[in-house]
Order: sequence, then structure tokens, then C-alpha cells
Amino acid sequence: MADSDITSPLLSSSDDDHIVLTIHGGSDSSGADRNPFRSLGCEEEFSVPAASTMNPFRSDTPRIEGVYEWAKTVACLPIAAVRLVLFGLCLGLGYLATRLALEGWKDKENPMPKWRSRVMWITRLCGRCILFSFGYQWIKRKGRPAPREIAPIIVSNHVSYIEPIFYFYELFPTIVASESHDSIPYVGTIIRAMQVIYVNRFSPSSRKQAVKEIKRRASCDRFPRVLLFPEGTTTNGKNLISFQLGAFIPGRPIQPVVVRYPHVHFDQSWGELPLGKLMFRMFTQFHNFFEVEYLPVISPLDDKETAVHFRERVSRAMATAMNAVQTGHSYGDTMLHLKAQEAKQENASSYMVEMTKVTSLFHISSMEAVDFLDKFLAMNPDPSGRVQYHDFLRVLRLRACPLSEKIFALIDVEKSGTITFRQFLYGSGYVMKQAGFHQACEEAFTGCGGAVKAYITENEFRDFIQPTTPSWNENEVHELFMLFDSNSDGIIDKDDFLSCFRRNPLLIAFFIPQPQHKECFSNGVLEIV
Repeated sequence: MADSDITSPLLSSSDDDHIVLTIHGGSDSSGADRNPFRSLGCEEEFSVPAASTMNPFRSDTPRIEGVYEWAKTVACLPIAAVRLVLFGLCLGLGYLATRLALEGWKDKENPMPKWRSRVMWITRLCGRCILFSFGYQWIKRKGRPAPREIAPIIVSNHVSYIEPIFYFYELFPTIVASESHDSIPYVGTIIRAMQVIYVNRFSPSSRKQAVKEIKRRASCDRFPRVLLFPEGTTTNGKNLISFQLGAFIPGRPIQPVVVRYPHVHFDQSWGELPLGKLMFRMFTQFHNFFEVEYLPVISPLDDKETAVHFRERVSRAMATAMNAVQTGHSYGDTMLHLKAQEAKQENASSYMVEMTKVTSLFHISSMEAVDFLDKFLAMNPDPSGRVQYHDFLRVLRLRACPLSEKIFALIDVEKSGTITFRQFLYGSGYVMKQAGFHQACEEAFTGCGGAVKAYITENEFRDFIQPTTPSWNENEVHELFMLFDSNSDGIIDKDDFLSCFRRNPLLIAFFIPQPQHKECFSNGVLEIV
């Protein structure tokens, strides 16, 4: 070594000397390859939380079962006929009294005059008689309603159509209700007498206006209490579902109320039952039990307490009183359930995803989730609610190729070769929430030719995706092009292009760079001589 100079090789060269490097293809070495959306900025691995085992909408007694229940139903048929007549008479009389109270009253922005409110007592008593006709001869109360000056807002869990009738009789409050309630025969007129605050749950401007009106009326002692059902839909009463924020944004003291329907043979919750069937079951019971518990008033801690924190305190107090838990379900889950039922799915409840959590994670609205479900149902799920790879490709207008396999494999978190709606929705939301998703959509349109004109042609579309679809023929590319070309005019404008990605976010993988890898040696051994 002493005789070596700077130009001498560090290793002497001979035919017998060489270095062998063995490259092991471990499971972690190709992690980036398995995620085709890595270039969007995906820093966290995709996962799907386990589905909730609770269904807060399922009735315990969806059908008449057992000898006792059938015998009781038959025995109560004459009683049901009398109750039905009483119900009709009370509804008719209440409707006439309400028409009288509303006659000539045009100033609906201010509280109802006292003489009109006194006339409404006739309707309120009719409401109590209607409860009697449904089998609620007596109602158990615990606690008392706080004075309106102390608690201008009341919130209650929502189990059936019975509690709105009870609150109408007991408190005659202003209620917040869906705009669709106004068109219900007879009932719509009575609701208007309560100076209802209408809201369209799918319109942000309508929700904002409703909150403004709640705040205005809660701040004025001349208005009656404001009653809200923050769950936004009926449940089976065993648990609470997520609360909307409307009752808590005004920052006024709130009195929570909990209703219960103790039962043995007949679950009175509305849940998944048709209205006519539920009414018939109520008419054919000797007595239906109903309990109302007024909880202590809860006030905002201070001016700095957020509506979200205020909501959590109120919901926790109600859940404690019910000895229940609060789930992440919302009205959006009932929409998904109904859509699955309409599609004749055997286990429609499996399509509920706890929409509040989905919205919080991915900013996907209930209407968008229903659109994703429409697409999933088009994939022809099996009785267990699972979709095969070839049906997934068919609906998304894709063909089998390595990139398509990666997309499917990513959302198939169970590696079963099939996917559920929950996995499909979470996978789509996972892609949309990536930091680079929207920019990638914009750049894709620009790259296809949108930089020089307001639309792109099929040839430009084909040329742009050619690197990720090298084995596709013209017909297969045309099928994908037609998914974007919503009006079938042979071109895609920017709005159509971006809205298609919003409906089908998984397709962005074909419009972003995908890493290319080359194998050096199939046996994983590289020799440096």
C-alpha cells in the first residue's frame, strides 16, 4: 500500500474478485407504488374505520309477531275504529279553530295577538284528544318546563310524530320545521299558527336565515319558546344522533327535554315504519306509554363559548339522562338508507356511513353522498353489499390495466377482491381531500388543451392520458371521454371536466404522473464486477 499513488485503484482487479449486492423487494419498498394518488400529496395511508354496529333508526317491532300481539290487534279493532273517528273529529275541529284564529291575520313577523292565541286553545285541547285517540290516556312527566324568560329555546330528541303534538298542547311553541311540512293537509295550517320557522336543510342560505330568525325570536319575550329537534329526523330513541348547530348559534339558555316510549310488545318509534302502519299499530294498543323529562336549563358559559362546545354540553346532558350514547349518524344516513331500500338492497342499513363523520373528514354533503351511492348501486352490488372489480370498471368506464388495479386495490382495504359502499365513499373522499386534488384537476384541463381555448377535444383528451393508458384502444378511451362529455357534443368544457372529477375523483389517477419502474434482474441480484 505504501507504493500506491493517487491513481492506483482501491481494489485490485482480478477475475476472481467481485461484489454481489442482493436487493430484497420487501413489502415496504413499494409502498409508494401501491398508492396511485401519491403525487397529490398523500402523506397518510388510506384506511376505513369500522362500521358502527348500532342502527339508531331500526324499530324493535317492525311487524306484528306472536300470538298475544295478533290477538290483541284483533280484539282492539272495534276500539281502533272509535279512535279513528275521534282522531278525525278532533283534527277537523282543530283545523276549523285554527282557520278562525288565522283569519285576517297578515302581520306574521310579530307575535300572535292574545285573542288569537286564546282561540288556539281549542286546537291545543284537540291535540290532547288526538293523543288520547292514539292510546296515550296519561302521560308521565318528570320536571317542569322553565319559564320562557329563563329558557327561550327548548331542544328535544325526536322519536315519533307524537312529541310535536304533545309540545303543541303543552307549550304552544314556535317550531323549526322543514318547508315540506307546510303542504301537509290540515296539519300544515295548524303548523302555520305556531309561527313556524321554515328551513330547507339542503340550502345554506335557508339555514342561515333560519338561525337569524331563531335568534330574533329567542331574544324577544313576546314570542313563545322556540322548539327544535336538533337531530333533524326521528330515531328509535335508544341513542342520540348528531345535533345540528341551529339551536346553539344564538347563544341563549336552552332547556333540554328527553322523551321516552317504554314498551314491551310495540316499539312506537317512527324509524323505518310507514306512517299508516305506525298509526294502525297505535290505534290497536290498549295503552301506549309516553314519558317526558324536562332537564335543568343549560346556559352558555360565556360570550366566548363556541356553538360547537355548547352543543356538546347539551347533547352530553341529554345522553346521560337517556343512559345512551351519541352516534355520528344524521339525516343524510336516512337518505342513504331510503335510496338502498328503493334499489331493493337486502341489507339497506349497511349503506349508512355516519354522515356527520364523513362530512367532517371529507366535506362531502348528504346529497353528494347519495350521488356516490347511485353510482355504487349501478355497480350491481351482491346481497352482502359488495362490488366486484369488473363492475367497478364498467361503471367508471375503465378497462383492466395496472393503474385500474392499483385504484381498486387501494380502496379494497380488506383485500377481499370486493369493495363496500363505505370503502368506495371513503376512498373517493380521501382523494378529494388531498391538497393537490383541485390543482391537479385544473392542470389536467390545461394540459389537455384548455390553456388555449375553453374546451378540449377527444383527440386532445386521448393524447393527454396516453402515458397512463398505453394499452387502451380508441373505443375504450372514447368510453371514458363520454363520461366527461355530459351533453354528448364531442367537446368538454371546463365546468363539465371539473364536475366529472367531483363525481368521480378516483379518475384523477389517469391524469397525474405515475412513477415508472424498471426491473434490473428478475432474481433480485445485482453484480458489480
